[in-house]
Amino acid sequence: MDISVIYWAVLLSLVPISELRGAIPYALYHGMGVIPAFLLCVAVNSLVSPLLLLFISTLHKLLSRWKWYAGAFERIVERARRKVHEPVEKYGYLGLAIFVAIPLPLTGAWTGALGAWVLGMNPRKSFLAITAGVLVAGVVVTAVAFLGIKALAFFIKA
Repeated sequence: MDISVIYWAVLLSLVPISELRGAIPYALYHGMGVIPAFLLCVAVNSLVSPLLLLFISTLHKLLSRWKWYAGAFERIVERARRKVHEPVEKYGYLGLAIFVAIPLPLTGAWTGALGAWVLGMNPRKSFLAITAGVLVAGVVVTAVAFLGIKALAFFIKA
């Protein structure tokens, strides 16, 4: 296996849109084993929430001086608030974990961490909830990607 597969899997795990939904299928398709792909991508994606929760307030204060940033940030924050608010209101930190665990676009660690920050949730508890959600999402995405690749190989051979 080429080192570039690891590089791209790490990069895709960190990018807000792809996260695990892009990284794990990419790694599996390019020959990485199921367990290494799962462990690498979940570990890297789990780093998003503590880093974001740790630095977002400072970064927001610095960037909010620029008009373009303030407008873009308000749109992003409002979308995160709408998506995260209902499950968190209903289920608390478990709702945050469930939200992150659903492997759909804009429901991963990035949106979960941003939503937790916007809603003023405890950063440590949020990190644990987001990490639990990332683990569940990792299992789901790995299973679907692995089975999909095996099914594709079966039909190509047939």
